Amino acid sequence: MERSMDICIIGVGNILMQDEGIGPKIAEILRKNYTFEPNIEIIDGGTLGLDLLPYIEKYKKIIIIDVVDFGKEPGFIKILRGEEIPPYLKTKLSVHHVGVQDLLEVARLMGYMPEELVLAGIQPESIDLGLDLSPTMVGKLNELIEEILKILNNWGIKCVLQSLQE
Repeated sequence: MERSMDICIIGVGNILMQDEGIGPKIAEILRKNYTFEPNIEIIDGGTLGLDLLPYIEKYKKIIIIDVVDFGKEPGFIKILRGEEIPPYLKTKLSVHHVGVQDLLEVARLMGYMPEELVLAGIQPESIDLGLDLSPTMVGKLNELIEEILKILNNWGIKCVLQSLQE
């Protein structure tokens, strides 16, 4: 398959369930407020699950942003790489986690895994119904974004802040 861009960020989660929506929220912030050289693709993966398989197949390097039950305090951030990822997704926080784990298993079985796969995970405070992130998540947005920008910089991507608008 022809690769026009080699790197993709996929923010997954359900925006109707408070902290569950952190992945799509960060994808939106990155898309609106940063430019990347060379260009990368940023996707709001929502709760698409297996429908994200074409993206897994297409890119060499992928960052998935999601809430993860690390068994730690709310707002705890951890970056997982490659084989570290599947065990953390076995603990389901919500319906879409089945999709992410299944997505990675199917991609692995079909030989579609990217050269590098990173999960930027954060421990949620609340996954109750609601459109707003918890105060803990709001307070951790910039820290999680900085972790993602560090990964991109290590991959040779220049990240430029365009504005402070959300």
